[in-house]
Amino acid sequence: MPRIVTVGAAQLGPIARSDTRKQVVERMIALMNDAAQHGCDLVVFPELALTTFFPRWYIEDQAELDQFYEREMPGPETQPLFDAAKRLGVGFYLGYAELSVEDGRPRHFNTSITVDKTGTIVGKYRKIHLPGHAEHEPWRQFQHLEKRYFETGNLEFNVFRAFDGVIGMAICNDRRWPETYRVMGLQGAEMILIGYNTPVHNPPAPEHDALSHFHNELVMQSGAYQNGSWVVGVAKAGVEEGVMQIGNSIIVAPSGEIVAACSTVGDELAIARCDLDLTKSYKNTTFNFAKHREPQAYAMIVERKGAVPPA
Repeated sequence: MPRIVTVGAAQLGPIARSDTRKQVVERMIALMNDAAQHGCDLVVFPELALTTFFPRWYIEDQAELDQFYEREMPGPETQPLFDAAKRLGVGFYLGYAELSVEDGRPRHFNTSITVDKTGTIVGKYRKIHLPGHAEHEPWRQFQHLEKRYFETGNLEFNVFRAFDGVIGMAICNDRRWPETYRVMGLQGAEMILIGYNTPVHNPPAPEHDALSHFHNELVMQSGAYQNGSWVVGVAKAGVEEGVMQIGNSIIVAPSGEIVAACSTVGDELAIARCDLDLTKSYKNTTFNFAKHREPQAYAMIVERKGAVPPA
């Protein structure tokens, strides 16, 4: 019997800096209600879904900055999402800024969690590939200060069992790196959930702007195909605080084909019935790692040639 997981890619339109958590959570619950009516088992929200994308500003006041982070999950303002999951029988992936105290000091991470149909957190991940820069660069049209506001994630690329399958998570820039998918693929990932916030304009490389949608689809389609896994990529979209976000939320099959996509730059739900057993057609043939992958050869080549310096 096929293992079908009906997934809703729950894209969010712009979130203003003045919007409250309560307002955003209400929008998210509306999408969850819609998803439940369409038989969804799982809803995937974007990266940093609870607030505007605050790394676009240079903020020196730590108290002002910390207002964008969650100190607990769930907290009073996010508990309604967990209550909705339990009431509707719909799980969710959520990206948010996390402030935790570890080793006796405050630590800041770009984090995502997956919650099952009972409202229980079953997986947690902290973003590893942080893009952007760490210092104020006033020449930019807008900042991208993730390297300043977040630490590199320390929870690795792990997978977990949920929704009758093997699930993995990544966040935004992680999706551009093949290692992200391969590490989880080697652990048998059948579905990888990815939230992102990506501007159309790339200040250091504006020649890439016209290719933003193409590159977004390219990395997730190749990651899905080369690892025989479903990939669900969900964005923040539209003009947010003067910055155009690409949106382009998609659900990709293990074949690399896009099977569902959002067509607007606002709050929208794209739905696909994902057969987790379809992954076997790729994991047991073309991408049967045990039969065809040659990690020892790769290691020897790297050892012999050394690292290639950047141009």
